Amino acid sequence: MIKTLLKSVREYKLPSILCPIVMVGEAAMEIMIPYIMTFIIGELESLSGDASYAIDVTKIILYFVAMVVCALFALFCGVVGGKLSAKASCGFAHNLREDMYNNIQTYSFANIDNFSTSSLITRITTDVTNVQNAYQMCIRMLVRAPILFVASIVMTCLIEWKMALIFVGGAIVLGLIVFVCMFKVIPHFKTMFKKYDNLNSVVQEDLTAIRVVKSYVREDKEIEKMKYATEEVYKYSVKAEKILTFMMPCVSIVMYAVIIIIWSLGSNMVLGTVVGNVSAKDLQTLNIYAMQILSGVMMVAMCLNFISLSRGSMERICEVLNEKTTLPKPEAPVYEVKDGSIEFENVDFAYSQKADVSVLSNLNFTINSGETVGIIGATGSGKTSLVSLIPRLYDTTQGTVKVGGVDVKNYDMNTLRNKVAMVLQKNVLFSGTVAENLRWGDENATDEDLRFAARQACAEEFIDALPGGYNYDLGQGGVNVSGGQKQRLCIARALLKKPNVIIFDDSTSAVDTKTDAQIRDALRKYAPDITKIIIAQRIASVEDADKIIVLDDGEISGIGTHSELMKTNEIYREVYESQVKGGEE
Repeated sequence: MIKTLLKSVREYKLPSILCPIVMVGEAAMEIMIPYIMTFIIGELESLSGDASYAIDVTKIILYFVAMVVCALFALFCGVVGGKLSAKASCGFAHNLREDMYNNIQTYSFANIDNFSTSSLITRITTDVTNVQNAYQMCIRMLVRAPILFVASIVMTCLIEWKMALIFVGGAIVLGLIVFVCMFKVIPHFKTMFKKYDNLNSVVQEDLTAIRVVKSYVREDKEIEKMKYATEEVYKYSVKAEKILTFMMPCVSIVMYAVIIIIWSLGSNMVLGTVVGNVSAKDLQTLNIYAMQILSGVMMVAMCLNFISLSRGSMERICEVLNEKTTLPKPEAPVYEVKDGSIEFENVDFAYSQKADVSVLSNLNFTINSGETVGIIGATGSGKTSLVSLIPRLYDTTQGTVKVGGVDVKNYDMNTLRNKVAMVLQKNVLFSGTVAENLRWGDENATDEDLRFAARQACAEEFIDALPGGYNYDLGQGGVNVSGGQKQRLCIARALLKKPNVIIFDDSTSAVDTKTDAQIRDALRKYAPDITKIIIAQRIASVEDADKIIVLDDGEISGIGTHSELMKTNEIYREVYESQVKGGEE
């Protein structure tokens, strides 16, 4: 896990390495200051013990200057270390978010199914921030604290080894307290992050569908849902924080207990009631070292708190980084799609390898380049699953799908998907103008290209009527246009790719039958060489297709023209008659 995360450090390795080195310098100066102080105290002790003793002012001034130099150098190291740690941790977080997002872009639909949108948002934002804070603490404090601890123990041993044993004993007790608290708190943090996912999911869903919420007067229900989600996060946050807040008083108690023991034992050594080598000047130094040792342990405790908080975040981030696409790249990819012919050979498909039942079974058919093919079937019959195999959004479980005579698994992914355009069932537009959205199909498209594609999709008339025309801002998700207008813009966007195959996944359901017919007529006129696959619920949308595929529970029930299927396929005939009768009524 750590190895996976550290790959994102990259160009910030230098500040990540320099920061601990600078922290060593700061710790060394903090150790030297009390040591130099003992010489000043020694001079003053000699004066109080012998009235005839003359203070060497020059020596005291030198000691004082040395302390000031050490303090200034420690300050300099602290400032530089703070800057380096900030640069390293912020850069690490920047790369981590970038690496996660880049890896998400390589996911297949099967990979995306493993994560909810809200979970991915939490991982890229909150989880990365937690890891960033832990990283900053580690390269700064987690290096400085052990050095302070070890060096202070060594300096204490030079004065009196018995005192060093007291420090070590106190440190062991503190370590046990910290370990137990971490063991208890980590499960609560893991659960809390899952609750964060639920919270983000509620917020995202409600804000995206705010118009539906208001139209159904569901504000109170959604507020209750939000209240429950926030309470769940609150509950587990409090459980974790209670443990952490319990740890800090325990650490303070141990620290003060150690200081009391040091003063009690040390003062008795000074008075001679207890055997030891501690003098009056050593007692003050030991007190400073005690504070440094125990503050070092406190720093370690704080670092471990951040680490325990970020442990769950690290695991969740690594899940995203380690997720490998289910669509492996071919060893020798093909970079040209010759035509729009499509062939399914003994194709089976299931969304999961563990699934007992296939979504599609034993599909065999051929579509010639330039043909218009309709796909009809009941809801859940596998229509969208079938067309998703053509641009390789999913891979087949068994069998082969060919486009342009080549297995889709042998194509370069970008080449294949640039030549197989897909207008999805759920139409998605992005924040920006009409022109910016259309240029998703071709970022170099000219204004004339935009108009030609809009004309094919029967969208030109309503675009020209918009304030600003092609420069009209659609708003987030295209909220400023109707459902039918969205569909026509998405069709125009797909046509701008100049594909060999274009798939309409029920993408004219929101337009009237007249506009639907006009779009089909325009495609026949302007795009005769493009293979057109139309998934539709209305027979009228596919009635004039070169062939129609009827799906029933993932299997092909029939293939033929409208007139052939009316004679040979009962399912098709029933759908047609129900729609015709419904229209008559």
